[in-house]
Amino acid sequence: MTDPAGMPPLQFAMTNGIRMGYYEAGPATDRPPMILCHGWPELAFSWRHQMKALAEAGIRVIAPDQRGYGASDRPEPVEAYDLEHLTGDLVGLLDHLRIDKAIFVGHDWGGFVVWQMPLRHLDRVAGVVGINTPHLPRAPADPIAIMRKRFGDTMYIVQFQDPAREPDRIFGSRVEQTFDAFMRKPLPRNDAPSTEPPAGGIAASPSLNLAFPQMIVAYDAAKDARQRILSDAEKQVFVDTFTRTGFTGGINWYRNMTRNWQRSEGLDHTVRVPSLMIMAENDAVLPPSAADGMEKLVPDLEKYLVRDSGHWTQQEQPAEVSAKLIEWRRRRFG
Repeated sequence: MTDPAGMPPLQFAMTNGIRMGYYEAGPATDRPPMILCHGWPELAFSWRHQMKALAEAGIRVIAPDQRGYGASDRPEPVEAYDLEHLTGDLVGLLDHLRIDKAIFVGHDWGGFVVWQMPLRHLDRVAGVVGINTPHLPRAPADPIAIMRKRFGDTMYIVQFQDPAREPDRIFGSRVEQTFDAFMRKPLPRNDAPSTEPPAGGIAASPSLNLAFPQMIVAYDAAKDARQRILSDAEKQVFVDTFTRTGFTGGINWYRNMTRNWQRSEGLDHTVRVPSLMIMAENDAVLPPSAADGMEKLVPDLEKYLVRDSGHWTQQEQPAEVSAKLIEWRRRRFG
């Protein structure tokens, strides 16, 4: 089973109580391999450009559909999507593949997960790369309460907490609209980046409209001047997959933000492995300023700015992201 854009064959691993779909490319003898972890609402397919480029550079690369997404299982309980489960899934994937240590690369929500790996499973982590998503200290209060106070009740993450699951239905009944609206390059920004500390990991300006479900309901692609980042065939992969799976699995990651915060009390947030932070110049939700001060928690940190990129960095500027991953991996790990 392969995708239009030439992903490797889909494989499966039993890990941490679920069946996880994953894709693998590059020489099996290369180590440490790179594990690419997607965000919301994405798939392993979001890494199609990097999988090809890294494999051609002689790097072993593995991209899973994470819990709740794509070819992987979607357990019912909301608590099954907390960070203990999400990091445990990746440890189980390493066990399945008989891999000792890996470099974990994460974008968006995948970034939050990979920064947790060296805090919870240090012996399995060679290095970490965050794309757009910075590593932050533990929030001083419940992150949902912080976001509600700063952005209001219509902010998408606050809405996602609603057990009535209205956002799941809105996206699920408008799948093509959702990807038409999300997967585009941003227009030039008028608002200055926020100088406030990130709210629950979101560093966006409070002036931004982050009511994503309502934006999708009102969205008309014919009136959207922004540049598309997916071909018709690429968009169809996302549309077909999310039409089949729905959005609840991925949204359940957000429904654990309070639980993750509660359960991380006492966890040392220092990252003790070589790390790279790739920032996107025009990401409105996770701007480069969100990574300010990361060095205090990540002593061995390198930062790299991708210009002219919004949020979907590895798909908007694939050649530059791939080249940086290859260069950093070779320089730091041989």
